Amino acid sequence: MPREDREAAAGAVAVAIRKVGKRFGSVAALDDVSLDIRRGEFFSLLGPSGCGKTTLLRSIGGFEAPTEGDILIEGRSVLHLAPYERPTNMIFQHLALFPHLGVRDNVGFGLRMKGADRAETARRVQEVLRLVRLEEYGDRRVDQLSGGQRQRVAMARALVNDPAVLLLDEPLGALDLQLRLQMQEELRRLQRQLGATFVFVTHDQGEAMAMSDRIAVMNAGRLQQVGTPAEIYERPANRFVATFVGHANLVEARLTGRRQDGFAEAVSADGLAFLGQAPPHAGARDAVLAVLRHEKLRVHPSDTVQAGVAASVVERTYMGSSLRFTCRAQGGAILTADTPNDMPGRDIAEGAAVLLDWSPADVVFLTE
Repeated sequence: MPREDREAAAGAVAVAIRKVGKRFGSVAALDDVSLDIRRGEFFSLLGPSGCGKTTLLRSIGGFEAPTEGDILIEGRSVLHLAPYERPTNMIFQHLALFPHLGVRDNVGFGLRMKGADRAETARRVQEVLRLVRLEEYGDRRVDQLSGGQRQRVAMARALVNDPAVLLLDEPLGALDLQLRLQMQEELRRLQRQLGATFVFVTHDQGEAMAMSDRIAVMNAGRLQQVGTPAEIYERPANRFVATFVGHANLVEARLTGRRQDGFAEAVSADGLAFLGQAPPHAGARDAVLAVLRHEKLRVHPSDTVQAGVAASVVERTYMGSSLRFTCRAQGGAILTADTPNDMPGRDIAEGAAVLLDWSPADVVFLTE
């Protein structure tokens, strides 16, 4: 589909994954996975090593054959198509550039294999080199380039064929932190400029949160949750998502009632009381997991506020832009708070008596 048509159709489904399973012997790498990836979005597959995210990406690209289910790209099943016949292109973690070819020849390789004429190939190569800001490097050998520049060559080679879907298998994993952050911005800029569909695999939750329109969190071959970064972070679907994405206090509790304002009440075994977002199907006395993000927990010197949960500071850790306070509440519960290091109370010392509080809107009760 031409780029202009894809932009006009943004929001429609680019990739439809329908009840896909993949087994390697007795191991289920993918188990009944179904999701839609929209045209023109930056979509990330996020999860720990071995969760199935790369197997799913390779199945979209044709490098793995699902054991069951179907995959449609632009409304057409592609299971019978070889990788080179699909409207996709893939950037691998190790880039797979041709060391014996220069930048321009690396980028134009796919066009030459498709039989494009020399003038059209030269035009498209120069256009995409300009897009990735390497127009002056066409005659360089790839071994003369920095890691970030080689990354851009790989992107240019993948983009030159104007794929409907670009598949990226942890392409930033080998870069140092500063270069990785720069390339995150570069990838996002390219995706927005092109209006293309990017499917990005990563185990780095910060990377997924920073770059994605939506995220699919995976574990043990199954989808755990699909949503925007804010939805995934602020309203995790289960314990795995709550612990894998970000940092949170997790407290086992039992519901004691529901209020007319929509909040539910729960109490932990050690007497810690919570108000929070009511779980949709839980009943009175049901066991729940109270989830409270570290940065949503507030720590006050005990002589500065009138109300809160009495606690003492067990450990104070300098985190750079924040301070981490690990506190033991009365009853024994351990709660952790991350506080900007320019906030009042930053001089609270280990052993100090404090009061803790939080907003009920920031507590999520989970039943799984």
